[in-house]
Amino acid sequence: MRRRDIIFGLSAGVLAYPLAAIAQEHGLPLVGFLHSGSPGPFANAVAAFRDGLHEAGYTAGRNVAIDFRWAEGNYDLVPSLALGLVRRQPAVIVAIGGAQARAAKAATRTIPIVFISGGDPFASGPAERPSGNTTGISIVAAELTGRRLALLRELVPNTTLLAVLLNTSNPNSANQLAELQQTARSLGQAIHITKATSERDIDTAFESFPDIRPDALFVAPDPFFYSRRNQIVRLAGRYEMPALYTQRDFVLAGGLVSYGASLAYGYHQAGVYAGRILDGASPTELPVVQSNTFELAVNLKTAKRLDLAVPQSILAQSTEVVE
Repeated sequence: MRRRDIIFGLSAGVLAYPLAAIAQEHGLPLVGFLHSGSPGPFANAVAAFRDGLHEAGYTAGRNVAIDFRWAEGNYDLVPSLALGLVRRQPAVIVAIGGAQARAAKAATRTIPIVFISGGDPFASGPAERPSGNTTGISIVAAELTGRRLALLRELVPNTTLLAVLLNTSNPNSANQLAELQQTARSLGQAIHITKATSERDIDTAFESFPDIRPDALFVAPDPFFYSRRNQIVRLAGRYEMPALYTQRDFVLAGGLVSYGASLAYGYHQAGVYAGRILDGASPTELPVVQSNTFELAVNLKTAKRLDLAVPQSILAQSTEVVE
């Protein structure tokens, strides 16, 4: 494996609710953490968050407590998880994803919220100007969609039909679909939307590909898909499907290519912002950060198995190449 940038990648455990409660009873400030996914697949991202907190001067168990709330892929649980955090009166809530940020905002107008989201989920004006009790890290998803589809066409130039794996239980799926359809039209690319909201749905989606006969696959960004990355990559290999993903961890698991904002950067910055709020900063004093750390990862072993020649133009831009 060849690395061309430095990405935070330490393993992380998950602080259970009882430990956070004990720590808060001992006078430690509390950070709430709200996520739609599961702790295991996001261990490295959580480590980057802890690293950001540490950079700001805070270490869990020493001078801060963290209460992690995971929806385990069930978006219907997010509002109640947000309310549960608010009842504990944390000093700040870190909300990963637009739906989680909006749920936290609906639960409190006073507790500061740091979000990571595809765009500012509360913006009514310039995204860099936070208001009220929210700030965070913004990823411009629409621009990424165009870049991703262009990369896939460069890698698989004779793509006539592109399959898209979409989790329609994700509250952001309608926006994702609209962006995909608009971008595909601008590129003259036909797409076929395949919906998957469970492990079995993922299997069924791939089982349908011999009849649909797509030339390539785009896996839409989604925490559930990220947590099932080994399953998705394995099926893509079984069905000999060139696939583009949104996170480098798919490529490390054997996927062909990925392009997206660095998870580690976003989580690390969220930790830094949480620390600054613990120090007394107001969210209105912390500008919404536009993520400017992007990763293009390519797996040459997978390309060889698919009999694909990776253009030098893609290799030259890659931040990571698996050989």
